[in-house]
Amino acid sequence: MCLVMASHPVAATGGPAPRERILIDTDWRFHKGDPQGITHEFDYDVRPEVARSEDGKAADARPEEAAKLASRSAPVLKLWILPTANPLIRDPAKHHARPAGHPGSDVTFVQADFDDATWQHVTLPHDWAITGPFLKDGPYGGMGRLQTWGPVWYRRTLDIPASDRGRSIFLDVDGAMSYATVWLNGKLVGGWPYGYNGWRVDLTPYAVPGGENQLAVRLDNPPESARWYPGAGLYRNVWLVKTDPVHVAHWGTRVTTPQVSKERATIALDVSIDNDSGSEANVAVVTDVYPLDANGARTGRVVAHIDGGHTQVTAKSSAKLSASTTLAHPRLWGPLPTQQPHRYVAITTVTREGRVVDQVETPFGIRSIRFDANEGLLVNGERTVIRGVNNHHDLGALGAAFNERAAERQLQILREMGANAVRMAHNPPAPELLELTDRMGLLVVDEVFDSWERKKTPLDFHLIFPDWHESDLRAMLRRDRNHPSIVLWSVGNEVGEQYTGEEGAAIARRLNAIVHEEDPTRPTINAMNWAKPDMPLPSTLDVIGLNYQGEGIRDTPEFEGTDRIRTKPQYDAFHVAFPDKAIVSTETSSALSSRGAYLFPVTKETSAPVRDGRGGDTTTRQVSAYELHAVDFGSSADKVFASLDRHPFVAGEFVWTGFDYLGEPTPYYDSRSSYSGIVDLAGFPKDRYYLYQARWRPDLPMAHLLPHWTWPGREGQATPVHVFTSGDEAELFVNGVSQGRRKKAPFEYRLRWDDVVYVPGELRVQAYRDGKPWAASTTHTAGAASQLQAVADRREIASDGRDLSFVTVRVLDRNGRPMPTSSAHLRFSVEGPGEIVASDNGDPTDMTSFVSRERNAFNGLCLVIVRGLPDRNGTITLRAESGSLQPASIELRSVAHP
Repeated sequence: MCLVMASHPVAATGGPAPRERILIDTDWRFHKGDPQGITHEFDYDVRPEVARSEDGKAADARPEEAAKLASRSAPVLKLWILPTANPLIRDPAKHHARPAGHPGSDVTFVQADFDDATWQHVTLPHDWAITGPFLKDGPYGGMGRLQTWGPVWYRRTLDIPASDRGRSIFLDVDGAMSYATVWLNGKLVGGWPYGYNGWRVDLTPYAVPGGENQLAVRLDNPPESARWYPGAGLYRNVWLVKTDPVHVAHWGTRVTTPQVSKERATIALDVSIDNDSGSEANVAVVTDVYPLDANGARTGRVVAHIDGGHTQVTAKSSAKLSASTTLAHPRLWGPLPTQQPHRYVAITTVTREGRVVDQVETPFGIRSIRFDANEGLLVNGERTVIRGVNNHHDLGALGAAFNERAAERQLQILREMGANAVRMAHNPPAPELLELTDRMGLLVVDEVFDSWERKKTPLDFHLIFPDWHESDLRAMLRRDRNHPSIVLWSVGNEVGEQYTGEEGAAIARRLNAIVHEEDPTRPTINAMNWAKPDMPLPSTLDVIGLNYQGEGIRDTPEFEGTDRIRTKPQYDAFHVAFPDKAIVSTETSSALSSRGAYLFPVTKETSAPVRDGRGGDTTTRQVSAYELHAVDFGSSADKVFASLDRHPFVAGEFVWTGFDYLGEPTPYYDSRSSYSGIVDLAGFPKDRYYLYQARWRPDLPMAHLLPHWTWPGREGQATPVHVFTSGDEAELFVNGVSQGRRKKAPFEYRLRWDDVVYVPGELRVQAYRDGKPWAASTTHTAGAASQLQAVADRREIASDGRDLSFVTVRVLDRNGRPMPTSSAHLRFSVEGPGEIVASDNGDPTDMTSFVSRERNAFNGLCLVIVRGLPDRNGTITLRAESGSLQPASIELRSVAHP
């Protein structure tokens, strides 16, 4: 990724900085709906007619063939939008020619004199759908029960001074959901259909330096466009970029480290130069390399210099310069905890006849990666078992609007569990998320598509795949290729082309070739839940990616005779068929649970599907937190662990999922959010979190008890107790009376006391390792709810209008013990220079708007998210109240950060 800031040194002439990259996230106006009288004038293309959503469709349902569409005699915007992709289409013969004219130029919303004073004033990133209300009726559980579809408009003026005359001016959009169209000063500039990629449009021909310029952006996210909550709006950052006509191209630097050792490393740099001017340019390129500190700030002196040489760039064309250097004793980037995520920055300066015309910064890391069929992943020569999770892009109560602190919190929670990797499911992430994974030492699988030409929902990406797959894939690759955290490029997830034989394999080969053209240093993968070793598709990519197939899919007698995917465990079969290819389990488990909701009876099985009375309750729509149940095609964590331990050649796993996410609420599609997360939607760990922590952090002394021990009405009844521990044996006590000492058997990952009789009082476990005390845990029966407690993850936040504090509100008894079943109704208020952004409780059935200041606790917990007001420092006091319970308050500090 080429990160360019507006604070670069000024040119030698004393004029403006050679490059300005200005965040334009404030002062936007927002409106739902098109002007009156508009029907199909702004259609990107003809869409299939969809009568009704097919809600509750199983995640592993077979994708379908695309619908045949009739053409329309009236023009569609597609013809004017497609040329935006031209810089990302390699073959000039396939570039799109733009028709004459500017559709929409006569519509009021794009006119400079249109009065938008009544439109909503918003700050980006903005997800207009997250405030709700939730759709309590109808078929939209798969998309989170929030309406994300329909046309919306954003307007903003751009102040382009007269001094910018002669410069190139661009609009860079990090993400817009979706089918974006951009007008400037009433002229149609271009756009981009795919909602998850970043993209650029050239404003230069339409900008008028010396005054205000009117920008208008229309989005038209379709219904039926996703299997999860896609978000809505301009939900990532938007930038105004100004350069000299001769400048580094968009995402125009590529840093690779082809030879790496502790003694020395080769740093190779490619720089692409665009010449937008009308005359030939003689340019020179030089690059200085500096170390970065842990926060990503440049530190120290130049450690390497790369002389890129000179070249002539003809008018209205591009050129590429390549050079390399050797760095002695490099500080290597590697994943925590065994390695350190050291980074560098390459500062590239472009001069034209001695005058500085551009300067860009490219953070990067020096590291080697290799996937081996028997050893898995090796980073800098060290075998690194992938302990990863899949995550969707929403941030819970904040929706899809990207917030760096919210994303950082998620990664911190996962890292504390022991995770060292994240798969971006199933789309390119916000660029700042990859900056976080670089800085935090987390491995990444960067993924571009959930569908190719076959559809999973009627209006998903398959509609535009033929026209846009090359440009969308290259956009992800060029933007992200300098991130050291990325170790694999994924070109698809459970695509329908698994079923189309050689036809599907041909598409996979085409995508694979594009990846290697853009980045020959990383392997490719495609997540497969159906394709088998003897089929064409698996041979097309560099690494084998298996979703659920490793441990088997519906491989028990219960599923005999069903027409769904049934697969015996496949690790050995793929290993034999592809002895030179590494295998990664791109999705495992898909276990289901509701935090703190323990249902009886408890299955004796290691892994079982959810059924009413068997781990599930259709009345409450909750799934048992004993962590033994999964979707029909999935498995418990215990079953997955055993399969991986029996197949040590597998490089590792990505669990479905790290966090609960909005939409896809299997098995209860009347709910708003998923049940598959190791962590709930609010960020509270489920019991499963500690099962993974025990496995992924074996040297951490820990023992976790479940369930809680507050069960009025269960006195005298069997209440199974399970223990997750990094020890190898444990002894359980009820009120000091031993329930027996048990040792883990081979391929056993929890200790079970299934016949414990509930007696109020104290439940305690003492874990051992190698016969010595290792860790202990105790829980007590709670009394009646008496008081509230508020605890913040951070007491000091920046007064920048973006930074957040996540405050946990707990319901306690009079002795300060958690009340684990409380659903107390809570009210929140705030004083001082801050505001409550959202609240949540992790309950997938809660249809209270996320922006509400009132919410029930869910099993004793609730979350309040507080933001400091921009440029206002001081004390923020958050107060939580609930009827007769003793209230809680907490003070936060909002301060100016440098």
